[in-house]
Amino acid sequence: MKGALNSELTSVAVTVTTRPLWWIRLTRELPRYVLCAASAAGFAASVRFAVAPPRAAAPVQTRSALTPRDPAAEGFATLFARRYLTWNAAEPQASARSLQPFVGSQMEPDTGLQLPSSGEQQVEWIEVVQERTPLAGEHIYTLAAQTDTVGLLYLTVSVIRTANGTLALGGYPAFVGAPAAGPAQLDTRLREVTDSALATVVQRALRNYLAGSPGELAADLTANAHVSLPGMPLSLESLQRLDWSPGGGSVLAVVQARDGRGVQYSLAYELDVAREQGRWEVSAVQTDPDT
Repeated sequence: MKGALNSELTSVAVTVTTRPLWWIRLTRELPRYVLCAASAAGFAASVRFAVAPPRAAAPVQTRSALTPRDPAAEGFATLFARRYLTWNAAEPQASARSLQPFVGSQMEPDTGLQLPSSGEQQVEWIEVVQERTPLAGEHIYTLAAQTDTVGLLYLTVSVIRTANGTLALGGYPAFVGAPAAGPAQLDTRLREVTDSALATVVQRALRNYLAGSPGELAADLTANAHVSLPGMPLSLESLQRLDWSPGGGSVLAVVQARDGRGVQYSLAYELDVAREQGRWEVSAVQTDPDT
């Protein structure tokens, strides 16, 4: 019996695995490291929320698909501005009658407009140049108005579309400055057209286009081209510059032209071009008359 037990003991294999001391220490201390890191992260988050708590982002008042253009409101603002700026001191009642449809019980009579003892003013032209929508249903328009007395004026008019769909002034108008503007910004990175055949076709097409000669122009057009000729005939003096457009497929031409009175113009045209059966043809000039 003792011999059998010794035989079984001698048959047992013992495997000894060695590990680095740093591995043993890391395995033993890892739970403590994880707990400390979690505590530090929680403390940092608490400090951040205490010092600079999150704030709701301020709404950005921009025009989007949710605030579409309202042509009726634009027309309402334009009509009011024209009547507001048109007056004759000799006929104050006429000015009052023209403004009466816009005045409500909460506004001063004639929208607070008091005419001088003499003089008059007419609006030569007026148009909307800017719009913002501070609230749903309210549009504030900036209108440019050319008058015959003080020149160009800028006026803001607030228009509200009420719950039943009618239009109303949202307050008194205001004289303001012009929208920010600066000098022209021309793209100097355009690639010049070096194909002489293309330049010849463009120059000939523009000469016939400006002269209002559809028969001659047709020789340089593609089969599906739709072109609408300008109403005032011009003679092409020179082709100043011809470049490829940034997207390709069209060229940008700067030309000098002259009308029948002798007035000379520097004009820029974009022409869609395509190479058909070895020759260049034009498929559009500056505008798409079908849209």
